[in-house]
Amino acid sequence: MGKSVFLAATDQAADRPAAVEAFLKCCSAGGKAGYFKTVVKDPENSERIKGLAAKLVVAPRELYGLSVQEAVAYLNSGREASLIEEVLGRFSDAASRYDNVLIEGADLVDVVAYVLQGIDAKLAANLASPVVVFSGCGACLAASGVRYYKSESAEVIAVVLAGEASLEEAKGIDILKDVEIFKVAPADFASLTEAISQKVAAFKPTVVTPKRFEYDLIERARSNKQRIVLPEGDDDRILLAADDILRRGFADITILGQVDAVKAKAKELNLTHLDKAELVDVKTAPFRQELVDQFFELRKAKGITPEQADKQLNDRNWFGTMMVKAKKADGMVSGAGGTTADTIRPALSIIKTKPGCSIASSIFLMCMKDKVLVFGDCAINPNPNPQQLAEIAIISAQTAKAFGVEPKVAMLSYSTGTSGTGPDVDAVTEATKIALESAEKLYPGLALDGPMQFDAALDPRTAKGKMPNSKVAGQATVLIFPTLNAGNIGYKAVQRTSGAVAVGPIIQGLNSPVNDLSRGCTVPDIINTVAITANQAQAEKGK
Repeated sequence: MGKSVFLAATDQAADRPAAVEAFLKCCSAGGKAGYFKTVVKDPENSERIKGLAAKLVVAPRELYGLSVQEAVAYLNSGREASLIEEVLGRFSDAASRYDNVLIEGADLVDVVAYVLQGIDAKLAANLASPVVVFSGCGACLAASGVRYYKSESAEVIAVVLAGEASLEEAKGIDILKDVEIFKVAPADFASLTEAISQKVAAFKPTVVTPKRFEYDLIERARSNKQRIVLPEGDDDRILLAADDILRRGFADITILGQVDAVKAKAKELNLTHLDKAELVDVKTAPFRQELVDQFFELRKAKGITPEQADKQLNDRNWFGTMMVKAKKADGMVSGAGGTTADTIRPALSIIKTKPGCSIASSIFLMCMKDKVLVFGDCAINPNPNPQQLAEIAIISAQTAKAFGVEPKVAMLSYSTGTSGTGPDVDAVTEATKIALESAEKLYPGLALDGPMQFDAALDPRTAKGKMPNSKVAGQATVLIFPTLNAGNIGYKAVQRTSGAVAVGPIIQGLNSPVNDLSRGCTVPDIINTVAITANQAQAEKGK
């Protein structure tokens, strides 16, 4: 899918049909144009939906997310997040067929629809779609609409005033002063087509919500599907996640376990897509001997015998890791029923670290309300020395880039710049020096600085006072903690106090991606980790 634009009408006086026709022309200027409405009242009897469906030659159901009745049911049962996921999912399915999409907000036809305006604002932010607020009654309603959308981190690129709405009045309202305002005659939007098209084409989102990040993650995975092996086929959560992944079609899945038992459990759980998975019993797999032979060759210098190699691969984590090594899978996700060591030990023994990496490390993707930060290392290395800390910084920057985060690396300490002294500060200073030297070869142009305190790294005001000449301070996106103790405390403190979504740990530095799950993981956690692993596999292949 290419560009989208979100048309948000604030009142019933706004001539939606005329606006939709004009904005579809905006979308068609850049390729095949599509239409999607978030929530529709009585969609089965909506003449507008039927007419647009006929014009676009699609089924009416493909043009909207939910009916008002369905949306209200979600809200009344406290499932707003599920409502948003449902609409986003339906939008993703519809938008995959178009170059550009016009998204129209809910009809404001009764009291409940005004509640849905707040939902529309969240949807616009999650879709990273530029918003055009459209009012037919007055500037105050336009200002209210802009406030709604901005409060949810949606980005408003224009306000369109029609009918009685006054341009002069609008220019006097504070919240509208930074937004371009267009005044049009009722039902006359032709003059807007070129101007809006240019604004949409030039738009680059600056906000990344957690849902948007997840959406982009899955879309990148879908663009070049990778095969991910899941060793824990006896865990219901793994099967539920695999079924949903296969339904969405963003990865190919291999599940390790007793084949008949997995099929029986899939039937019991009513999983309708698991038949697309490759089911492998490690003891009877047709390629088992091939893996055993390769494993023996890899480990014979360590004193392993062929018999011991055969026995070792009865362990599904070792077998799954060998599948990755032998290119029968592109990555592995495990840990729902075991320890981190159970997942990591085979990877370190078989896949090993990349050239130039003396250690494997980890990051968490911290999905804030409107951006994504990268925290490392918060899960693996207790007390990295300066050389290791520098390695963690460089590889974390590379991982951030692979996930669409432009890296600006802050080497964290309890002191900023040269304001403090002591062994701990000196270690971070030395790590910063090594990392900058390494970056000249491994990541030319990387913005990296330190030591600096957490507030100096993220707060522009603090940064201006403490490190005014830094290209990182106040705008860091990758934060490198000096120890595991600090990193683990730091990510959990941010997660629990800010409401951030912590995605990870993501293991980095290995030749092929292997990622660990928490034993308390949820089905969405597993789905996201598979998507992350697929993205890493693509990055390793340069795809």
